[in-house]
Amino acid sequence: MAKQIWVDADACPVVIKEMLFRAAVRTSTTVTLVANQYLKTPPSPFIQKLQVPKGFDIADNEIVKRVNEGDLVITGDIPLADEVIEKKCTALNTRGELLTKENIKSRLNIRDFMDTMRASGVQTGSPPLSQADKQNFANQLDTWITRNTKG
Repeated sequence: MAKQIWVDADACPVVIKEMLFRAAVRTSTTVTLVANQYLKTPPSPFIQKLQVPKGFDIADNEIVKRVNEGDLVITGDIPLADEVIEKKCTALNTRGELLTKENIKSRLNIRDFMDTMRASGVQTGSPPLSQADKQNFANQLDTWITRNTKG
């Protein structure tokens, strides 16, 4: 079975989606965006979208259910990354950072800490994507495609 790319699309930045669309067409790799809202995508047999009902973790659960070993999952959701890593998939966040079995537990701990901070009223947030983040993402995406697809 051909390996494909799954995107946790509700919070995925537009610039990252555009990179994925170009890569899908250029390399004939299937990219499936999963979201609980309507997504506009360019026409291509390699770009698919799956709209799921609104609700906590419904899109994440759908991705976990559908991925196959070796697929790439694009997500900023650390618990989702943990689940797909367990299924022997590659997890990549939108800043170009590979999430692996070696680093996912520390990322879960940081996430839990940040949740605690937010619950106590501390404002947290991520800075916008930098040019370096976009370049890191593009490099990691190209590396995965080169290793995992024909052509």
